[in-house]
Amino acid sequence: MNHAQLWLTIGAINGGLTVALGAFGAHGLKGRVAPELLANWLTATNYLGLHALVILICGVILLQLPEARLVNAAGWAFLIGSILFSGSLYVMTLTGIRPLGMITPIGGVALIIGWVLLALGVWRATAELNNGV
Repeated sequence: MNHAQLWLTIGAINGGLTVALGAFGAHGLKGRVAPELLANWLTATNYLGLHALVILICGVILLQLPEARLVNAAGWAFLIGSILFSGSLYVMTLTGIRPLGMITPIGGVALIIGWVLLALGVWRATAELNNGV
């Protein structure tokens, strides 16, 4: 499996998970967990969905620019960030273990790194194309 296939597949899986986890939060958790925990679930789902889309975008970019290593690195940062950010909020909501919230900012930093890598990777790859490299 090449990098484009990897990120297109992971992005699609994360998109499906977003719908399933969003529905579970809206229907399965309503009235069962405290409202602030339900808000955490919604935040996790929103971030998971947004980053599912950007992971798909990484895959599409890599279809056109397969040598864009920073775009591939961005995909990894988005995946790791999604797992840590959204995952910690999901687990905290289900278990009530508040110290898990300390993991959430680490995931947020990974997501920010992903955006920086994506910007640099696209800039570098398109600059090389424009210069005929």
